[in-house]
Amino acid sequence: MTLFLACAVSLFLALGLASLARRKSGYSHRRDTISELGEFGTPDQRLVSVGFFGPIGLTALLIAGLTFETSRPAAGLALCLAIGYLVAAVFPCDPGSPMSGSARQAVHNLGGGIEYFGGGVALIVLGETLGRGFAAAGVIVLASALLLSFPFGWRGLVQRVAEACLFGGLLAAVWLQRA
Repeated sequence: MTLFLACAVSLFLALGLASLARRKSGYSHRRDTISELGEFGTPDQRLVSVGFFGPIGLTALLIAGLTFETSRPAAGLALCLAIGYLVAAVFPCDPGSPMSGSARQAVHNLGGGIEYFGGGVALIVLGETLGRGFAAAGVIVLASALLLSFPFGWRGLVQRVAEACLFGGLLAAVWLQRA
């Protein structure tokens, strides 16, 4: 069941990104962050929060619970993803998802920090038992987290690389540790 959930949430993320990006005028996967799909005040804010970020976060939370006994690092990775997406659902970013802004933006950024820094560390720990590819993915996520701290025209692409490492790492960990 855990493998099915990991596959389903990864596919839901990919398809949701493609679908929601088409709904937002001028959105660029290269330039814009995922959070900007549901930024505060946009027509799709509620759809993205309740129909996209929320289900991803809840599914990741369920995966964390299901993997806790068999792999604490995989559960930690899933928990970091859950925190990032659930915080994004409850605290949508300010327009443009700046590093500073409203209190809501500060909480949003904290959730993202937990997802990326915690998830990167979890991947590195998974690399100790599952192989260096996990550790490499963790380093990529940590580097991406640092890069996302600066406004530049490739933030969206950098974030998608990090998300691919995080969700791909979770999927691979669940696959390799299945009973």
